[in-house]
Amino acid sequence: MTADSETIAVYNAKAAEYDALVNSEGPGERLAAFIAGFPKGARVLDFGCGTGSAAACMRDQGLQVTALDASAEMVALAKRRFDLDVTLGTFDDLTARNEYDGIWASFSLLHAPREDMPRYLDAIHRALRPNGRFNIGLKTGTGEQRDALGRRYTYYTETELRGLLANAGFSITHIHTGAGPGLDGVIAPWITIDCHA
Repeated sequence: MTADSETIAVYNAKAAEYDALVNSEGPGERLAAFIAGFPKGARVLDFGCGTGSAAACMRDQGLQVTALDASAEMVALAKRRFDLDVTLGTFDDLTARNEYDGIWASFSLLHAPREDMPRYLDAIHRALRPNGRFNIGLKTGTGEQRDALGRRYTYYTETELRGLLANAGFSITHIHTGAGPGLDGVIAPWITIDCHA
């Protein structure tokens, strides 16, 4: 699968605007809880790191962070703002095995086509060490469509996502739901799930 060029183009054009949106309230409770679940020095991957605020927070709390994003402008901003070592790449570039204690995928995998999600979850499971933690955030709903900005979204129900995670070998520990505005200004429902490999 080749990353969606139209979605990446939106993020390249709006990297600064996106950065202002995600950093308007600082690190949230979900990220704080994720970080608190690891000892200092644990290895984590920010899978679709955007402009790097979560990766920087994890690093500053003593974790060894690897960060990846498909938008060149997002990667450049993360390097400038947070002095992060970020890799420009797509979800297909995750080939690690038994390497990470945790993987953070906060509203990134929602841009992947539905047919690719099972293999991405399998790759994430392989990349985690035994009992490694995985946190995923997605928008809820059904179907696939582009938003007003042109970004491709794939929507999932909680039941569908539970099944996908179970099939990939994950055990769910916490589920949170809510709603909030995105870069397009639309308030949309979302779900985040914390689980173990």
